[in-house]
Amino acid sequence: MLYAEVIVDITSEALDRPFSYIIPEEMEKEIAVGASLRVPFGTREVRGFCIGISDRCEMDPGKMKTVSAVVTDEETAEARLVALAVWMSRTYGGVLTKSLRVVLPTKKKMNPLMIRRAFLTDREAAKNYREKLTKRQKKRADVIDSLLLEDGQLVSRLVAEYGVTLPIIRGLEKDGVISVLASEKVRRAGEFSGRAGEPVILTPEQAKAVSDIRREWREKKRPVLLSGITGSGKTLVYMELIADALREGKQAIVLIPEIALTAQTVRRFVERFGMRVSFLHSRLSEGEKYDQMKAARRGDLSIMVGPRSALFTPFRNLGLIVIDEEHEETYRSELVPRYHARETAVERAVIEGANVLMGSATPSLTASYRVETGEYAGVSLGQRYGEAILPETVIVDMRKEAMAGRRSIFSEILRDRIRECVDRGEQCMLFLNRRGYAGFVSCRACGHVVKCPHCDVSLTRHKNGRLICHYCGYEMPDMNTCPECGSSHFGGLTLGTEQVEEMVHAEFPGIRTLRMDYDTTRGKEGHTKILADFGAGSADVLIGTQMIVKGHDFPNVTLVGVLMADLSLNADDYRSAERTYQLVTQAVGRAGRGKKRGCAVIQTFAPDHYAVRSAANQAYAPFYREEIAYRRILHYPPVGTMMAVLGSCENEKLLSTGMTYLKKFIARIDPGNALMAIGPAPQSVGKVRDRYRQVIYLRHERMDYLILARDKILEYIEINSGFEKIRVEFDMNV
Repeated sequence: MLYAEVIVDITSEALDRPFSYIIPEEMEKEIAVGASLRVPFGTREVRGFCIGISDRCEMDPGKMKTVSAVVTDEETAEARLVALAVWMSRTYGGVLTKSLRVVLPTKKKMNPLMIRRAFLTDREAAKNYREKLTKRQKKRADVIDSLLLEDGQLVSRLVAEYGVTLPIIRGLEKDGVISVLASEKVRRAGEFSGRAGEPVILTPEQAKAVSDIRREWREKKRPVLLSGITGSGKTLVYMELIADALREGKQAIVLIPEIALTAQTVRRFVERFGMRVSFLHSRLSEGEKYDQMKAARRGDLSIMVGPRSALFTPFRNLGLIVIDEEHEETYRSELVPRYHARETAVERAVIEGANVLMGSATPSLTASYRVETGEYAGVSLGQRYGEAILPETVIVDMRKEAMAGRRSIFSEILRDRIRECVDRGEQCMLFLNRRGYAGFVSCRACGHVVKCPHCDVSLTRHKNGRLICHYCGYEMPDMNTCPECGSSHFGGLTLGTEQVEEMVHAEFPGIRTLRMDYDTTRGKEGHTKILADFGAGSADVLIGTQMIVKGHDFPNVTLVGVLMADLSLNADDYRSAERTYQLVTQAVGRAGRGKKRGCAVIQTFAPDHYAVRSAANQAYAPFYREEIAYRRILHYPPVGTMMAVLGSCENEKLLSTGMTYLKKFIARIDPGNALMAIGPAPQSVGKVRDRYRQVIYLRHERMDYLILARDKILEYIEINSGFEKIRVEFDMNV
């Protein structure tokens, strides 16, 4: 006898546990994990989802109820998503309810948006009716005259143009002159329209890439990493392979890292595939989200474009998942379950029998390492599409600028290039690489950064006058002079996009600027408007943080200035070199994407660092060799696996006590010390919303061992009342 573990109600936290049911013998071959079932629950039958099957059960079979039916057809897409939620919960932790709410985000039913049209029931009868109307019935006459010219008009249009009231419409309908028909209107996510166009002719290199990927999927079905320099036309390769899926009657999901890229990407896909393309993102209304999911479930859409959440589009016959800019950190959720869209996409593809294609000019070390080990297949593009060529790159040593007495944020060469660019009627982008800069201290004379002697990450300045490592907790007194050269130009740096914009106006009077950052893009269409204005030439210079260097294509941009390229290099994170290489490479790649050759000026206090050198040369291979060697030495991901145990509490002393006990318990889990624990230490931001935050990092060669350790930690927390006020969460492969 087989038993099904069934979760019956995803809307109730209290029911975040499975209930056991007997599987009838005739249903044993039909029921699998993820199957949608009808089961008795209390005095009624409800729908549930199978999350596990076993031949053993602790309950007395005589007191158990039996599965009533297996639900098929329209529920199958949702059932496969439930199977994905079960995998997410087991892999990333957190209660199953939260994973289910992520993969089924539009469970709440929204009222449909109805549109009403007025039609004449009989033209001749309407004309006769019209002749009998008096002057006081002019509004009725206006409606009939308008419908005689154009039948089937929107009622809302008649009301707006002629000042007609709804009682007049209802009166005409009652008299049998018109009939009003209502239909449901899908709330389109954005104003996009167009017919499917002809495919763009691929270059020989792109055509070979498509052929290689097709062969890989025929023979081995592995996920494919498409690496190509910026501007090499990876999107055209995506489209060709999506067209393959559509010809087979399947659907495709295209993940992009930023809301800012949505409009540009969707427009390109609509131009190729027509109106069977839509998109999702967090700034859509609940009604818009609901309608997109409903249209996808019905089969009215074939392609869904969007950030992380688009991965859970309920397509019935999913054939391909594309992950553009797969290296981006925005694919990692910061809320429980802390899933990564790349790993989750690969698992969904396994469940659905679909393919996965990842693309990036700067692949994550994880993806590249998996190509090296054979888990993924690798295909590359080495030439820019069309007539575009790689930009000239200039590395400016800001230490020399300081020694020459120039303290401006703009080096002399960048200042000259900006003037020349604007004088030619071309455009410039200024990228402030400020991700992760807050708190670290460095010397503006020699470039020295104070680092932890144990973890090789920068120490962070805290208000208590101490420099602290956020990995192991090492700390030392703050300092005001450089320990290397003795310079007094030593400390933190406070610089934002607003200040840069003010400096541009002071340095270049009359120059037109646009700023793109969190403050200027808060509105629903904030990203789209700024990018549209810049693309239309309404500004000479676009200033922004990382959101301006991700995938945008402006043919008239011939100059990119990277301000403080090494700010992210000194973040308190073992991935700081990887992120710096990615950001700077992406920034350099924005220049010269049209027929004019571009130039990128990279300003840095670390001109000899391999991340900066490789980014300037758009050379991934030498960067990967150096960085993966560093990861191997320290057993950091992707060579090893790593999990963060994140604790938070309103009481700082209670949190410290609890995390210390957790560290001692972890030592008992693995007496052989194969499981390495670092910490506890303050998180990068040590206090948020009156909750103190600490972290313990666990490292091991195998992910399954970390998952086992997590489960044991959860059991330990469950039986110890001291953790009732401490929130503990987990982040895998941080």
